[in-house]
Amino acid sequence: MGRVVVTGGAGFLGSHICHRLLDRGDEVVCLDNLITGSLSNIADLFGRRGFAFVEHDVSTYVWVPGDVDAVLHFASPASPIDFERIPIQILKVGSLGTHNALGLAKAKGARFFLASTSEVYGDPQVHPQPESYWGNVNPIGPRGVYDEAKRFAEAMTMAYHRHHGLDVRIVRIFNTYGPQMRVDDGRSVSNFIVQALRGEPITVFGDGTQTRSFCYVDDEVRGFLALLDSDVVGPTNIGNPHEYTILELAEAVIDVTGSSSEIVFRPLPVDDPMQRKPDITRAVEKLGWQPEVDLRAGIEKTAAYFAQALADQAAAAAADQA
Repeated sequence: MGRVVVTGGAGFLGSHICHRLLDRGDEVVCLDNLITGSLSNIADLFGRRGFAFVEHDVSTYVWVPGDVDAVLHFASPASPIDFERIPIQILKVGSLGTHNALGLAKAKGARFFLASTSEVYGDPQVHPQPESYWGNVNPIGPRGVYDEAKRFAEAMTMAYHRHHGLDVRIVRIFNTYGPQMRVDDGRSVSNFIVQALRGEPITVFGDGTQTRSFCYVDDEVRGFLALLDSDVVGPTNIGNPHEYTILELAEAVIDVTGSSSEIVFRPLPVDDPMQRKPDITRAVEKLGWQPEVDLRAGIEKTAAYFAQALADQAAAAAADQA
């Protein structure tokens, strides 16, 4: 693409995108306010040619000097623990942040890429979920701050496409996991792995029969770039269509880590979806993309990352007490 702006570029997915863009020869301007992102995710990029970091909240006016070929809008807290902790910031980055990022793309004549989510489908009544499904979202529930922020972001993106002729792409991301997730991320894969490595009880909400489809981050990012480089304008599901119950995920984590953790059950959170599985027909036919990393292999790689992250945390804590 040339020169690419990545909002939320120090976050989990954004940092992986920055790495992959640089690897293929693009220049990258990473914008992040570090509310949920971390400089440790991009620390190795500061010495690389073509990389620049700007600490900035995209909910305020966004400007980047020079030519820009693409704006990838990944800025947004995306973990359930954030929905109650910083709900207004989530709504602002989905609305004001998207508007500002679109404004930058329009001013630069750049392609705009929106990182949306499977959460736009809410607690789906259609299974699996195709892009044509309008969803079943509770706008006033605790998850609504994220769901509706992303739904608004999609509407704003398509308005810019129709009204201003802006070249846009929209990806709907299904549950993604892998290295560079936060230790306290709050999502099921990271929670289960950290609990297993610590020997703590693994907390399953509900009876564990609710399902999710887990996509390893390398597969997900490969899908992002295929969509970015394509001519597919409308929303596109990028996720792994293999469906697992949450209880199956917990058992797989225990098996991979060799943990002695027991599984405990807690009440299901409000509006937690009972099923989630992408229909990836569009991605397969239009992009030639499908996931390659199976769940066990992905858990092994992610567990190795978290084992090192926990060791680093322990070493830092010991150093502080010395």
